[in-house]
Amino acid sequence: MAVVTRLTWSQQKSLEKMLGNVSLRLLYKSSVHESDICRMNEKCTRQGPTVTIIYVGESSFSVDNFVLGVFMLGDHPEEHNNLKRPNPSLKRPNPSFYFSFQKNDITAMITAVLETETKINSGQMVCYSSGQEVFSVHPGESSFSVDDSLKKTLGIYFCSGSKYSECEVFHVDGIGDDKNYISKITGATKHRNSLLVELGTYKPCVDFVSEIRILLLGPVGSGKSSFINSVKSVFQGRLTRQARVGSDVTSITEQYRIYPIKDRRHGKYLPFRLCDSMGLHEKEGVGLCMEDIPYILKGCMPDRYQLNPSRPITPSHPNFMASPSLKDRIHCVAYVLDINSINDLSSKMVTKFQQIQKEVLSYDTACVLLLTKATNCGEFLQGNFSNMDKPMTFQSQIMDASKMLNIPIYNTFVVENYTSEWELDPV
Repeated sequence: MAVVTRLTWSQQKSLEKMLGNVSLRLLYKSSVHESDICRMNEKCTRQGPTVTIIYVGESSFSVDNFVLGVFMLGDHPEEHNNLKRPNPSLKRPNPSFYFSFQKNDITAMITAVLETETKINSGQMVCYSSGQEVFSVHPGESSFSVDDSLKKTLGIYFCSGSKYSECEVFHVDGIGDDKNYISKITGATKHRNSLLVELGTYKPCVDFVSEIRILLLGPVGSGKSSFINSVKSVFQGRLTRQARVGSDVTSITEQYRIYPIKDRRHGKYLPFRLCDSMGLHEKEGVGLCMEDIPYILKGCMPDRYQLNPSRPITPSHPNFMASPSLKDRIHCVAYVLDINSINDLSSKMVTKFQQIQKEVLSYDTACVLLLTKATNCGEFLQGNFSNMDKPMTFQSQIMDASKMLNIPIYNTFVVENYTSEWELDPV
């Protein structure tokens, strides 16, 4: 009978994708091969890179309900005669991924990256970072320990003396000895986590404005609503489809919407809101009415206002905000363009964009450029993530869009929205 992992299909696919589209092969399962460090070593030593996973609180009545694991580059550690804290100055540790799945949300994975060295002795496997123990597994006792800082990062909570119900070790196939490639994945994960922290802790420079409002403007079908869904998905830890999306020749979005963004992991709202509207169209009477834009910028248009392509909002509207405060106005405009069709924009559409940009600048509003539907974002995830000055597939489109709207390259962002995916990209 084949030995089967307790990872769900979604969890395994997320993990394989995080490690660079690798494949996982189960080497050891404590409930089948005995919960013993010697049996673990027998199955896993000299097998190349491995992932060790423990399952905690499988009972539906348990408060400890998560999956915890670590990916280790290089061979699984062999047993030593004594277990001493390693001297970080004597040996260069390898980058390791620590990750957790919350059992009540099988698609959400939280990750952390540490430079660690792993040793096995006295019946346990212990991971050290900078000479300090951060993670250990004791198969003979089905026990484990996690450093407080790592627990907080991974969002896991358990009582002292908690046991795990299962331990599994996988061989990771598809990595080999390309340490540079792993460093790129490590860098991507660190950079992603750093960006999320910066977004969550951002504070507007004006005390009486607690949230920045960002207006998305772009042609019909450019990906404005998909971008909003993508941002919400990242902070929710699962795919969400709150904003209506589609590919009709006329705009799918019919209302002006102001979307708050909640960080599910920390249980609080982020200091910015994304504002969605109808897509722009070159024909008059189709798409967002140009006369609505000044009212949106000034903060006069209420949330859920029903947009009319041929009739702008007026001060006589019952919900018109006649005296909006600074917190109600738009603080940043993000122009959204399909990177694959920038050169196909008609002269009428280009003129319309330039008119809008002139209006936006008259309000002294900040501007950025979002180029969506990029299918090879890997080109931009090299080195220090600012690979805009080197030859790449989309360089000419980036330059053309920047020139058209007179927006600097450093305010231009290339993105790939979640559209038809069923799970989040963990990196």
